Amino acid sequence: MRAKITYFTLAAVLIVYFVLVGTRGYLLIREGTLLTVTFGVAVLILPAIGLWFLWHTTQFARKANLLAVELEAEGGLPVDELVRTLGGRIDRDSADEVFARRRAETEDTPDDWRSWFRLAVAYHDARDTPRARKAMQHAIALHDSRAVRA
Repeated sequence: MRAKITYFTLAAVLIVYFVLVGTRGYLLIREGTLLTVTFGVAVLILPAIGLWFLWHTTQFARKANLLAVELEAEGGLPVDELVRTLGGRIDRDSADEVFARRRAETEDTPDDWRSWFRLAVAYHDARDTPRARKAMQHAIALHDSRAVRA
């Protein structure tokens, strides 16, 4: 729950920032000279990119959470079996061992979104965020394509 509150707080701060920057860009364009219009358009591009990124990140998180809820209802969420250090960090060897099992599971059932979800969690536990995101995107795509066929 704390992560959601932090996410929505940061998203709200970003939206306020985008509005402030967008207002400045609009004022520059309204000035009407070639230089201010050029700067105004450039200033408006940044909030547009930021809003696009925020939208896609929010959609990704929403869809991943929906998969987690569905998997939890089925009793298929991965069990936290990782060894942790005294400081609470995940032991690297433990994460590698769980990752190897999840990868083998995914190789055995490559069309199952559930195994890709669990693989994404294992990637995250192994601190490989880019691959965790790609695996979760693949799980979402498989889940969405299954929903369309059904």
